[in-house]
Amino acid sequence: MTRLIKIISICALVVASFAIRVNAEPSAIPEKSSGVAASAPAAAKPEASKPLVSEAPPILFHIGALPVTNSMIYTWVVGAVIFGIVRFGTRQMKEVPSGVQNLVEATVEGLEDLAAGVLEPKVARWVFPLAATFFIFIVTSNLMGLLPGVGSIGYGEPDKTSALPFAIVHAESPLFRPPTSDANMTVVMASLFLFMCLFWSFRYNGFFGFFKHIFGVKVETNKWSFPPMLVLFLFIGVMELISILLVRPVALAMRLYGNILGGESVMALMLTHTPLGIGALPFYFMELFVAVVQALVFALLTIAFVGTMCTHADEEHGH
Repeated sequence: MTRLIKIISICALVVASFAIRVNAEPSAIPEKSSGVAASAPAAAKPEASKPLVSEAPPILFHIGALPVTNSMIYTWVVGAVIFGIVRFGTRQMKEVPSGVQNLVEATVEGLEDLAAGVLEPKVARWVFPLAATFFIFIVTSNLMGLLPGVGSIGYGEPDKTSALPFAIVHAESPLFRPPTSDANMTVVMASLFLFMCLFWSFRYNGFFGFFKHIFGVKVETNKWSFPPMLVLFLFIGVMELISILLVRPVALAMRLYGNILGGESVMALMLTHTPLGIGALPFYFMELFVAVVQALVFALLTIAFVGTMCTHADEEHGH
């Protein structure tokens, strides 16, 4: 139960961190206007040139000085769903789990075993809550992003060919959008990983041990071969430091963002350019698979990257 509380707490931290806006469009809600002045901007940007899925989340409204985007709204919805599932599954704990309790326990225990199989017991206890939170939040966001209406209900050009009163050609500013298709969210999660990875690394290795782990000579040497090996491992250490501070966070953020945004774009293309949207059906089942795989990959890489920093295995035979 304590571990579940940690997971929910970290999830709340991620949701709160999402308020930091890295990139957002001004309000994309169409405003009514009249005359030639209103038709001129529309002619300047024809419908064919407008992307089906906007890369930058549109600002739908403001709460005081805080801009609220569609992905932020859906983040709150995802957080509420996660909280509801965990609360419902753990409300009446049974010795022999069933139903939602079985799902919650199987997910948590599976991720715990995964972390314990890669990391030392002490490090596994540190990393497990964060990795589990990432997996649960990402897989829930990805799966809920495939629900009907997400990304397709919102504001856009009116569809004059449709008999429905509020039909639009496509939602240029949807009311809901998967948080993981917003680079702001993936960057925040990657930044949170980087901060915690550095914290655990200094805690495990100590201040000087951290730099020894990165720049130290990790092979047996004698007094003649030690100087050139030192220069070599200093160079390798610089590359490793660049990897830790830049490459790994960017890889985590952009891999998740690119896969989910790409899938969302393909789905939107198939829905709008095939009869009755039937062309999106095979891609829909593929996206179900991608939703789980990308969440698992993010959690696995979090565990693996921390494991490379919190181990002494490569220094047992060092000089």
